[in-house]
Amino acid sequence: MKIIGVTGQTGAGKSIVCEEFEKLGYYHIDADLVAKEVIDSNEEVKKALALQFGEGVILPDGKIDRRELAARAFKTKKSAEKLSEITHPAVIDEIKNIIEVKKADSACEGVLVDAIGLFESGAADLCDFSVCVTAPEEIRLQRIVGRDRISVSAALLRIRAQKDESFFVSRADYTVCNDGKHQLSGQIKRILAYEQG
Repeated sequence: MKIIGVTGQTGAGKSIVCEEFEKLGYYHIDADLVAKEVIDSNEEVKKALALQFGEGVILPDGKIDRRELAARAFKTKKSAEKLSEITHPAVIDEIKNIIEVKKADSACEGVLVDAIGLFESGAADLCDFSVCVTAPEEIRLQRIVGRDRISVSAALLRIRAQKDESFFVSRADYTVCNDGKHQLSGQIKRILAYEQG
């Protein structure tokens, strides 16, 4: 069973690429969703986040105020890295658990580990190979504004707080262009055919 890392900058369209893999029998692990679950349920992680970013990131009901956390964590590259340092170990543990469960599923072709921090978190070490999804900045900006319902300036802050495209492209085994012009299914099938030899 193949374990494939899927990464790229915010707004590149990793989810759309993962949907194409899912059509071929791959199970999609969205590291962002795993992180949200970990942030909501792991008390140690919550305490560390409050310590690093201030008590204001904790709501009165004890849950994390994700919008406030994002506003504080994505101000600079350094603060974004701090967020990753706190959350990544717990997220990786949960991803490992999901992979183990899926290994027992004979109907599953493989697992996608969809993570913007694939290389920094160590999640790439769990994968057989990795795919970087790319898209021009103007397209990524439109996607972020539409997806997260935030202003262009807030979306630009998120883009600037992350690594540039060359970081992902230079580390990934393959690149998929998701600019709306190149057919995704063909690019993915070529990667899988190459990997199968």
